[in-house]
Amino acid sequence: MSKTQERLQRSNGVIMPIFSIPSPYGIGTFGKAAYDVVDFISDASLKYWQILPLGQTSYGDSPYQSFSSFAGNPYFVDLDMLIEDGFLKEDDLDNLNFGDNDRYVDYAIQYNLRYRILKKAYENSKGKLDNKIKEFRKKEAYWIEDYAMFMAIKHDNLDISWVEWDDKLRDRDTKALDEFRKKHKDDIDFYVFIQYEFFIQWGKLKDYANRRNIDIIGDLPIYVAFDSCDAWVNSEILAMDEVTKKALIVGGAPPDAYSEDGQLWGNPVYNWDKVKETSYDFWEKRIGMALRTYDLLRLDHFRGFEKYYAIPATDENAKFGSWEIGGGYEFFDHIMKKYPDRQFIAEDLGYITKEVDDLKDYYGFPGMNVIQFAFNENFDSNYLPHNYERNSVVYASTHDSSTLKGWLDDLDEEELSFVTRYFGLEEDDDYLWEIIRALMASVSDVAMYQIQDFFEMGDESKINSPSTLGINWKWRSKEEDFTDELAEKIKEMSRLYGRYNG
Repeated sequence: MSKTQERLQRSNGVIMPIFSIPSPYGIGTFGKAAYDVVDFISDASLKYWQILPLGQTSYGDSPYQSFSSFAGNPYFVDLDMLIEDGFLKEDDLDNLNFGDNDRYVDYAIQYNLRYRILKKAYENSKGKLDNKIKEFRKKEAYWIEDYAMFMAIKHDNLDISWVEWDDKLRDRDTKALDEFRKKHKDDIDFYVFIQYEFFIQWGKLKDYANRRNIDIIGDLPIYVAFDSCDAWVNSEILAMDEVTKKALIVGGAPPDAYSEDGQLWGNPVYNWDKVKETSYDFWEKRIGMALRTYDLLRLDHFRGFEKYYAIPATDENAKFGSWEIGGGYEFFDHIMKKYPDRQFIAEDLGYITKEVDDLKDYYGFPGMNVIQFAFNENFDSNYLPHNYERNSVVYASTHDSSTLKGWLDDLDEEELSFVTRYFGLEEDDDYLWEIIRALMASVSDVAMYQIQDFFEMGDESKINSPSTLGINWKWRSKEEDFTDELAEKIKEMSRLYGRYNG
């Protein structure tokens, strides 16, 4: 008999990525503005702050394609805090252009500037953090040395994929790694320094949020990126060629009404038999690290744990994949035994089978309801509020969808008619805030909104348009977006519908 997890507190929450926090340095960080955001969240009586994965991004800038499941994004290390610590001087940042648009991140600029600045901070830190860094390396030994080595080799090879490295480094030959380590000790130490600063700064911010009774919802992608330290170190548990290390089977989604070719993600899938043979070691460490970093976890692509869509890596589209058995109950039994008192949210969007629902319900994981998916022509959607279960999370919007305003603006006449009739909206009503109100009034334990929904922003502030490159993960807020009046408005509504976080 399973032990079902404790239900989430009836409350509201907000989705806001770290990169969207106001900052003079082109991207959000763990600095003062982040603490101001926490203050706003608290003043608005919001309980949960959902952030996107904090991992180091790669090509395409997606936090769901990271170089490591364990390491943090160097861009989030706050430069002003490094000045306060004496590792940088204010004039180190003079005359640097971090971008000309204060609403959007310029990742090319971040890539070209950040590492240069962080390298200067690293040089200035030498001899001042030795004991603390030594302690950090000891505590994080199960991942930090492999990660720092991976990044150093990658840098030395002009950032090419690890499968294209020299065979001995690619295959993790002990002698070759030892030789590289001796030759590139300073580079390796640099990447360790960045991670030390990342987790020191994040730990302080998270503690501050927790003291204000705010819990952080992390987001755990089911797959690791192909070009990642995770794949380099753990290739034996992935569907990869033992000799060439190239992916054999990759993840994705089958064709549907939205995509006739399906979705080809390119991530190597797990060999679940091999995962089991290792006593779920990688997953245990991965989830353990995530639960140290966040308070609770949203499990992305939850259905892939029951059955996953497997596509031959040589295919050009996802038309000819097959459904294969995932980790299932045996996997979650192991994880829940290891972390019995922690909470998870199941991302169960899209076509979900009874088997997936059964798996979710067995452990008491709340699923997701997205209001934007509710208004189909048959009036029978599970995403309509009258069909919600208490043990669920309702979303006004997600990082992969339009904002609430963007969705309303894009409805055709027939769809808008359905929405207005369902919510009982009159012509003079503020549609956006009436829908926010309705979701708060619903029985779902948690109601979640993107911060842009509260700001009444349209799709100019959209975070991600799936299956596109170059336009995503960029939107930034400004300090003036956060007002006392707005916080009070959200708080009052939270109080009315039993979601007050006092």
